[in-house]
Amino acid sequence: MKLWGGRFISDSNPFFKKFNSSINIDFRLAEQDILGSISWSGALFKSGILNYDEYKKIKDALCVLLCNVKQDPELVLKSNSEDIHSWVEEQLINMLGDLGKKLHTGRSRNDQVSTDLKLWCKQKLKCLFKNIFDFKVELIKLSERTQHIIMPGYTHLQCAQPITFSFWCLAYLEMIKRDECRLNDALKRLDSCPLGSGALSGNAWNINREDLAKDMGFRSSTNNSLDSVSDRDYVVELVSVASISMMHLSRFSEDLIFFNSSELKFIELSDCVTSGSSLMPQKKNPDSLELIRSKSGLVFGCLIRILVILKGLPLSYNKDMQEDKEGLFDTLDTWEECLCMASLILKDLCVNYSNCWYSLKTSYSNATELADYLVKKGINFRDSHYITGKIVLEALTLKLPLEKLNLSVFKKYSKHIDMDVYDALDVISLLKKRISKGGVAPRVVSQAIIDEKMSLNI
Repeated sequence: MKLWGGRFISDSNPFFKKFNSSINIDFRLAEQDILGSISWSGALFKSGILNYDEYKKIKDALCVLLCNVKQDPELVLKSNSEDIHSWVEEQLINMLGDLGKKLHTGRSRNDQVSTDLKLWCKQKLKCLFKNIFDFKVELIKLSERTQHIIMPGYTHLQCAQPITFSFWCLAYLEMIKRDECRLNDALKRLDSCPLGSGALSGNAWNINREDLAKDMGFRSSTNNSLDSVSDRDYVVELVSVASISMMHLSRFSEDLIFFNSSELKFIELSDCVTSGSSLMPQKKNPDSLELIRSKSGLVFGCLIRILVILKGLPLSYNKDMQEDKEGLFDTLDTWEECLCMASLILKDLCVNYSNCWYSLKTSYSNATELADYLVKKGINFRDSHYITGKIVLEALTLKLPLEKLNLSVFKKYSKHIDMDVYDALDVISLLKKRISKGGVAPRVVSQAIIDEKMSLNI
């Protein structure tokens, strides 16, 4: 059944009907469309368009339809309706006859689809917040059990300064907390109800839009009907938030792929999240991490897609907006899936203490401490930096770590260096010095873990 046709003399071309249809995508909005229709029927009753008996029959029929859809989410796909709105109205008319035709009074598919999509987003975000929470919990758990594991920190993929694996976990915790904050902000902005805006100019049926919004669980109704039906900022914003978070998850994956490499072996991934080779029996591949890394690109593509769709559209609604849903659905599904996989990866991750320690001890990552030591002896930092570089060069020639050099070697480059240099170069000692906020000092990291556990009530 078409929701339009009186203006037309001939039928639509079958290929155009298929091209114009969105039912294969927006069937996912079935529950939201029915729930919105239930609220709309209540608004029509309150405004006197429906009497109580009519309202009751429509509401009961929609509740039956809602149960059917929940039992079989793909029920809609068995029809040849143009879109989810057509399908719901068609079912209602089949159940109630002409009474079902009253429901669309004062309502347009323009305000209807935006309402449905916002309702769907709100529901989906509940799952995403849970996924983010789970990922944060796994990061904190891993951080707690790896506080004693010291490893090289990297810049330019070159060993830089000593950190703990726990500290690394907390870095990604900060990223996901920012993602969560952005998602909360996006939720606040999308939490307004467009229903009652009509096609673009509002409705003339004395509908109390604030009551309608509250009935549907929205914080408020939208302010301008022209904007309401054409606004897809919330789609752009959610895909943008997901893109940033997927970028974080991709970096997280790349780090772990690097740590898992045969050359480093800092970590070992569980058999549950790895696969083997069809040819090489010895292989254990980090497929789960590689897939997260690649799926970030799909999400980035969806962000460009929605921006390009919207960039040239005049007010108000245009059919181009029918293409907003597939990318949004794919994005939030992918983000949710990758968050779940990231949590699963962390759950049984094994960190190899000895390999981390060996890499650290052969990396000269305590060179900065030597430069700082010379500064404390009264030498300016630039000269201290140069002297330290010369000492590192000799240590490389001798194939010895800095802390194993004879004092006479140090003395060749600076008379200010004494036996206390060995205390300064001690890795445990240098970690303990990083007590500034956000530093790697064990007591700072330990307190950070305690604070995070308290904030999550775990």
